[in-house]
Amino acid sequence: MSDKTPPTTHPSGAPWRNFYGRFKGKGLRKSQEAYLDEDLAAFSPGPVGWEENPDRRPLDLDALFGARDVWLEIGFGGGEHLVHQAANNPDVGIIGAEPYINGVAMLLGKVREAGVDNLRIYPGDARDLMDVLPEASISKAFLLYPDPWPKKRHHRRRFVTPEHLDPLARALKSGAEFRVATDIPDYVRQTLEQVPRHGFEWCAEGPQDWRAPWDDWLSTRYEQKAFREGRTAHYLTFRKT
Repeated sequence: MSDKTPPTTHPSGAPWRNFYGRFKGKGLRKSQEAYLDEDLAAFSPGPVGWEENPDRRPLDLDALFGARDVWLEIGFGGGEHLVHQAANNPDVGIIGAEPYINGVAMLLGKVREAGVDNLRIYPGDARDLMDVLPEASISKAFLLYPDPWPKKRHHRRRFVTPEHLDPLARALKSGAEFRVATDIPDYVRQTLEQVPRHGFEWCAEGPQDWRAPWDDWLSTRYEQKAFREGRTAHYLTFRKT
């Protein structure tokens, strides 16, 4: 095989998926290392990765959350929104996916402080998680300030592409809500072009529907940084048809 020809599968049997983000940043504090060592395993949603689940058996969401609705947050960053939703919706189960281990450690610290237990954490690529979510099992999904990949040649790396939207649409129930927040105008453009092609309808009826945040919104650290730098947030709501 030529060095320039990408492999089609990983040695584990997984489809070869390039990952362009960061898995780890600066060194973790001792407390954050403790959160990972002591708490992370208890919040596992079950076997997600290809090594422990090569047959891609669907997760047992009933065993995790009982009869509760299940929500999904894709790329939860530092976890403030995820914990906020879990604390304010104790009758819902929430799964968060985030490959950046520093963000996972930050979330676990917030979970300890809030004392919530109705969430599960997958510290990895959301594509692997969506592989094993049962079909039509998720009632609401959040994509909040995803990596904008601003250069045009990198737009294919954005979440709002068929590689991500197809499995997300499969996992969402009919009528499920999909929320997208971004401060990047071109990301808005691509979102509005791509998401409706995958079985979603945009719910906006007027400008205020994308200019104002949702009633249960918690502004994230990233959003506050965007505001300080003069960027405008857009709040897009879609419904799975």
